[in-house]
Amino acid sequence: MSEDTFLFDTYALMEIIDKNPNYLKYTEKNTIINDFIFAELCYSLARDKAKNSGEITDRLKSAILHAKPEWIKEAMEFRIKWKDRGVSMTDCISYIMSQKLGIKFLTGDKEFENLENVEFVK
Repeated sequence: MSEDTFLFDTYALMEIIDKNPNYLKYTEKNTIINDFIFAELCYSLARDKAKNSGEITDRLKSAILHAKPEWIKEAMEFRIKWKDRGVSMTDCISYIMSQKLGIKFLTGDKEFENLENVEFVK
């Protein structure tokens, strides 16, 4: 597992954008996101009327890695098992994708706090 590469969830990206000092060290790491995270980020930036949204999204385009259909299928099975926790479709896909890629899932979402291969940061 690469210690320099993480699959960032939307929470982590927003914490970096908001300059949370706990996320500062991750700005030097290799970033991977998927289309679903990119969509959530675009929505959050538009909703918040972020002045630099174009700059942020342009920088992240090269970090997008498309989820394989079999990963998405497995993620939906995972989501069904976790339905009582209210985990989003995007987070389930991203978590399973990080597992398949052999990298850690970077998040601050409490549902993932004690899972294997998760870098949990608040």
